[in-house]
Amino acid sequence: MDQNDVVKFLAAKLYESGRLTLAQAANMVGMRSVDFADILSQYGVSFFNYPVSDIKRDVANA
Repeated sequence: MDQNDVVKFLAAKLYESGRLTLAQAANMVGMRSVDFADILSQYGVSFFNYPVSDIKRDVANA
């Protein structure tokens, strides 16, 4: 794994944890958001980063 892969992995995990937005994570690695979203699965990260608790709250408030 080279340094670029490490930075991509770190950005993906920071996105997964909610510490970075998709745009911030993509910027961190010098990619467009759409391109970064395409590689998330390579690092075991889902594009859909919306906690179940938030979904339940949104449904209850609908």
